Amino acid sequence: MSRSVKKLTGLVAATFTPLTAEGEINLSVIGPYIDYLIEKQNVKSVFVNGTTGEGCSLTVDERKQLAAAWCQHGKGKLEQVVVHVGCMSIKDSQELARHAASIGADAIAVISPSYFKPINADFSLFTDALRLFIKEVSASAPDLPMYYYHIPGMTGVALEAADVLNGIERMIPSFQGVKYSGTDLRDLGQCVCYSQAHNWSVLYGVDEQLLGALVLGVHGAVGSTYNYLGCIVNQMLSAFDNGNHMQTRALQFEFMEVITFAKNLGFDVAVNKQVMSEVSGLVLGPPRLPLLPCPVSKAQAIAQKIKDFSQRH
Repeated sequence: MSRSVKKLTGLVAATFTPLTAEGEINLSVIGPYIDYLIEKQNVKSVFVNGTTGEGCSLTVDERKQLAAAWCQHGKGKLEQVVVHVGCMSIKDSQELARHAASIGADAIAVISPSYFKPINADFSLFTDALRLFIKEVSASAPDLPMYYYHIPGMTGVALEAADVLNGIERMIPSFQGVKYSGTDLRDLGQCVCYSQAHNWSVLYGVDEQLLGALVLGVHGAVGSTYNYLGCIVNQMLSAFDNGNHMQTRALQFEFMEVITFAKNLGFDVAVNKQVMSEVSGLVLGPPRLPLLPCPVSKAQAIAQKIKDFSQRH
């Protein structure tokens, strides 16, 4: 990789995909969405077409259109646009990686394939198979920083991320870190430790446990709730950086209370998307099947909890 890499740090919003009432992508929302993130949440980097964005429920062409819109409207406004290019088909992932490079994306990320999982001859999970998959995708966009997106709860690929990272720099020169969306803090800590020598970014993806990850030394966080609670979590990051651990902990506890309230009502991507619409005023539309639309009353109850939290700070 020839160009200098700007390290990915701070808060990164995992973006929702706006759809029309008929279920088609709605690119007209992207411009106002970016303005909302910057002006209302002070969040200036995005992770596009990931889990929150229902990326695996979109066609390759839809994902290209969305990535292009985020890059186009974000130019001169957003600090980094990271495009998730993971697919079940390596050919689709490679096509999306090439496209991301052509539209000026700042980086790409990839999840493990999850239907045919990376396994060896005795059917055990096999780190080298996953690293080879990431390598072949990365080779289609060799000048773009590559991040491994570790989300075992969704992929069912329960390899330790630290094992994936170990030695990967010898296979993938453009490798720059991991989006860690798991709850194993020991494995996360091993990723942070290994990444130090390479100046990689380790970004945490379980929003309600961010403080535990900060203590271990993560460089930032990628999450869905930063779409509408970014301003509050930025306060938390500042308090942590300033050594004000009591304030950091108090904010994390309040954040946990909001998420617990939401989880008790039922909190999946479909609900979260409707909550974002209620809080932001952006019309993000329904989710795509197999996710079902969320009752508006449920989303409004969670949105009110979020607004109350925000108003206290």
